[in-house]
Parts: sequence; structure tokens; C-alpha cells
Amino acid sequence: MTARDLAELTEAGERRIGWARRSMPVLTAIAARFAAERPLDGLRVAACLHVTAETAVLMGALRAGGAEIALAASNPLSTQDDVAAALGVYGIAVHARAGVDMETYYRHIHQALDISPDIVLDDGCDLVNILHTERPDLSVAGGCEETTTGIIRLRQMAAEGALKFPVVAVNDTRTKRMFDNRYGTGQSTLDGIMRATNALLAGRTVVVAGFGFCGRGVAERAKGLGARVIVTEIDPVKALDAALQGYEVLPMGQAARVGDVFVTVTGNRDVIRGEHLAVMKDGVILANAGHFDVEIDVRALEGLAESVNFGVRPNVDEYVLADGRRLLLLAEGRLVNLTAAEGHPAAVMDMSFSAQALAVAWLATESVRLPPGVYDVPADIDAEVARLKLAATGIAIDELTVEQEDYLHSWRAGS
Repeated sequence: MTARDLAELTEAGERRIGWARRSMPVLTAIAARFAAERPLDGLRVAACLHVTAETAVLMGALRAGGAEIALAASNPLSTQDDVAAALGVYGIAVHARAGVDMETYYRHIHQALDISPDIVLDDGCDLVNILHTERPDLSVAGGCEETTTGIIRLRQMAAEGALKFPVVAVNDTRTKRMFDNRYGTGQSTLDGIMRATNALLAGRTVVVAGFGFCGRGVAERAKGLGARVIVTEIDPVKALDAALQGYEVLPMGQAARVGDVFVTVTGNRDVIRGEHLAVMKDGVILANAGHFDVEIDVRALEGLAESVNFGVRPNVDEYVLADGRRLLLLAEGRLVNLTAAEGHPAAVMDMSFSAQALAVAWLATESVRLPPGVYDVPADIDAEVARLKLAATGIAIDELTVEQEDYLHSWRAGS
């Protein structure tokens, strides 16, 4: 790449970051506070996150607080190269490029860890996994995890006594689950599907695998666009919730025969398997919105296919079965919202990344007192993010009166 090409790429990245920042007033205010208070002075932070404009605003806030930062990508297909170039100008070491192979992806994570971080930020637990399996020489004070998938892995590590430092489950805050997972994933997943395929969802049958906060958001958005929505679940409570919200609930073996669009949002592997793929209709669209590319069994799909037409549209590969049926796999089975679209809207990431930034500042002082384990974000941080977001959007809410406070904290008052 020539110096001129790099300059143009950097300029494009700065424009993209500036556009995102317009919709991130909470994180921008936190960055200004960090710049004045410098709560992260002297800290080294290694992050493994999607390298997007919204992530760049978070990195800028941490940098304003005094942190030295090294950033690697948490998905080999989601990096926005112009953003990566712009971040380099601001003194943030970025180890990421769009479309790298898995060997390069993991090398980039190792390069981010080479700064010997005090605190780590992870999105899917790959960085933390490498810390424990390949870089045990590094001593880390604490970390944050952004995803459901990562929290599942971390809680298992903690249960087995393998986790070596405290990790804050940013994913589990009320603001993150309700807004990022539900509204962000719901909108951005369908955005990715429609950008990739230009398909009309109205009147079609959309099968949503998993009815957690992410799956609920996808189902709501698909229903709002006029789709018939079927939910598959393994959790009886979530399945009942879906049924009472008016969705049809079926096992995947039955849903596979009638669906037109399939979206996996579970955090588990092999949700759509060979036996499901074998009975699907011609022209079915397969999309994954879970963190890793294991929810759709791509190897089974390859085994069933007589031929594959790669790139029939950007981010769409057509698998042709022996009987002529065509199954369309989006984004190689990876995160469709970050590969075929731009991920969550910046207004949503404003809350998630604000909680992340405040959690890092909290860890900077509290990690020395915390034994290894998975910790919730302190409730006051979650509430502060919500209050700041309400203020930024001009929304006012009620406050408890003294009498109401007393009533809520007394057991003596009768009816």
C-alpha cells in the first residue's frame, strides 16, 4: 500500500469514526471525564474486539484515560480496514486486517498480548483462552467479556478452577442484554441478511434458533417486517415465553422442512446439522448471528453439496445438492451482522461500550481485591449508563419520594 493509499484509507476511517461518535454521546462524555481524571494512567490494555468505528470510540475513551492499548480483531471477517488505519494514527497499536486466515487471526491476538497487559477486553473469550493455554507467563490483573458465548466459556473455566483472574461479565448488564443484544442484534442481523440477499422477508418463514435476548430481538424484527416466525429452543421456559408471545415453537427437525430463512443465535455448536440441511427447501437462506462459526455445521453442508458457487453475491455462497436444491450460506457461517453489514447501530453500542469503559476504570482500582472468577458489572455502573443515556436523549423519569423510599425499605407497613 502506498503512502497516498494509506492516507486515503485513514481519512475514510476518521470520517467513519466521527459519524459513529455522533450517536455515542454517553461514551463521548465518559472520554472527556477520563481525559480530566486519567483513571487509567500507566495501565496496559490488550483488546480482542470487532475492529469497527464504534470500537474505535471506546479505544479513544480508554486512551484518553491514560491507557496504552493494543487491539486485535475478534473475528477475521469483521474488521473495517479504514478504521484500523485511523486508530494507528492515534497511537493505538492495531493488529487486524479484514479477511485474514485463522493462522494470522491468532497471530494478531498474540501480538496484542505482547504488550504484557494489565487488563484485557475480550469478545468471545479467544484472547483469554490463549492467555491460559499459550501465554501463561503473562500476569493479568483483570478483564472484561462482551459476549454471551464468551461468558459461557468463562463460567466453565471458573467452575473448573482454571480461570486465573477476575473477569467482568459486561454482557450480563441490563443495559447490554436489553439494548445491545435485543435491539442491536435484532436490527443488525436482519440488516446483514437483507444486504447480502436483497430478499423480501414479508410473507416468508423465518426460523430463529434460540430465544435469548438476541434471538428475541431477531424474532421481533422479523415479525415486524411481515415474516412468519418459528422459534426453536432447548430451554422450556424460553420456549414457553416464545409461544405466549405468539410465535410458533418447533424442534429444528420439523422447522427445517418449512423454513425459508434460518438464523442461529444460541452460542452453541451444531444447531443446524446435516439431518436438518438434508430436508430443507430449495433456496433456503442460512445465517448465523452467534459469535463463532460453529452453529451451522458447514462441514456437513460441504459434504452434502455436489458443487459450491462461491460469491454468487457478496457474502453469499450457494451450495448445490445432488437433487438440484440450492442452500445459500451467508458470511461463511460467521457473524452475519458484522460480516455482511456494519454490526450494531452506534447508538446501541454507546451503552455497551460505556459500561465497558467504566468497568475497566473500576477494575483498575478493584482488581487487586478480587479473587479469580466471573463478576457482574456493579449495579451503580449499569444505572449510571442508563441515566446518562436518558439525559443525552432528553428523556426524564420520575424519582421516588421520601415516603416511597421508606415504604420500599420497611417491612412493618401493612396494607
